[in-house]
Amino acid sequence: MKIQEIKDMSVDQLNQELVKFKREQLNLRFQVASGQLDNTSRVRFVRRTIAQIKTVQHNKINSVKGA
Repeated sequence: MKIQEIKDMSVDQLNQELVKFKREQLNLRFQVASGQLDNTSRVRFVRRTIAQIKTVQHNKINSVKGA
């Protein structure tokens, strides 16, 4: 997911995506622990995407409060 796609989302959409990626992160952790994960770069991608979503979400909320 590209950062511009994340920036174009509403706060509600960001919340939904955050839940989706956190669920995927949990599943990836289980796969790593059980040795079933083939694509280890997916863990990094999901972690980075969660951080990007949280950052954009925080910026949107603060811009609304500051306006």
